[in-house]
Amino acid sequence: MHLYEPPKAAKTIPLIDLARAVDAAGAQAVAWDIHRACRETGFFYITGHGVPAALMERHFQFAKAFFDLPHERKMAIHMKKSPTTAGYEPVGGQVLDSQDDKAKAAPPDLKESFYSGMELPDDHPWAIKHIRNFGHNQWPEELPEFRAHMIDYWAEMRSLGDRLLALLALSLDLPANWFGSFFDMPSGTARLIKYPPQPENALFNQIGAGAHTDWGGVTILAQDATGGLEVRNADGDWIEAPPIDGSFVINLGDLMARWTNGLYNSNFHRVKNNRSGHDRYSAPFFYSPRPDAMIDAVPGSITAGHPRRFEACTAYEHTAEMFRRSYGYAPKAVS
Repeated sequence: MHLYEPPKAAKTIPLIDLARAVDAAGAQAVAWDIHRACRETGFFYITGHGVPAALMERHFQFAKAFFDLPHERKMAIHMKKSPTTAGYEPVGGQVLDSQDDKAKAAPPDLKESFYSGMELPDDHPWAIKHIRNFGHNQWPEELPEFRAHMIDYWAEMRSLGDRLLALLALSLDLPANWFGSFFDMPSGTARLIKYPPQPENALFNQIGAGAHTDWGGVTILAQDATGGLEVRNADGDWIEAPPIDGSFVINLGDLMARWTNGLYNSNFHRVKNNRSGHDRYSAPFFYSPRPDAMIDAVPGSITAGHPRRFEACTAYEHTAEMFRRSYGYAPKAVS
């Protein structure tokens, strides 16, 4: 493994074709491309992923249909009405800007969202415990087919997430199934986001999504054709991540950076819908290990020249701290 070489200041986000991973040699070549991307930007596009284009088109149709519902109908399934924080989040509900670790002083983001986690019956043990992302999803009565679609999409993203984890394991000189046991009951959030055009009366530094890193493991992002996503490179410059038809944008969260002892980057990114003049829609899927999984440095990531940077913790303990910073409280723990 080419460990701890200084990351380059990338000027563009690399594109990786997963279809090349048809055999062991192809998988290793793709894994090395992922290794370089995770070192240099923590972001990369993927094509050849196998997710049906029709499913993605339907996903954005449902996103628009949901956000077009009357405000009072969306508020009827506000995320605070779910014990697992699933449901609707209105504009101004989240503060993400954390590049100076002063998120509480930053203005709220200019976006509205819908969250859903793993669909579980109310009598499932983890649903009974009210563990975030497990059960207690809320669905709008006005869109009767929405629930089934989101469950199908969640399953599709889990399958793609597992494929990416196998390649990430290979990129770290680990067996392809190394992450498998940590994701046997994964924490996954399917989120829909609508960014309205940037208003003229926005507060200073108030944009669609303030500069932030993601919290968890792997993010699989579908974005519409509008654009507006920007990523900060190693020199501190913001580079655009424009939409590429048929692709997903992949990035690593803070948990994966912690898991790799800082070898892989969880990079700052932001959204500015200040050019299009119309709404922007995006659909991130946040894929993380089971909440009670113990996260410690992967084998080979601690060396004499690169000592331990993070103490071991559970995935829940890590995410709870991130949740406190953004919302002021933590979700219920696994017990």
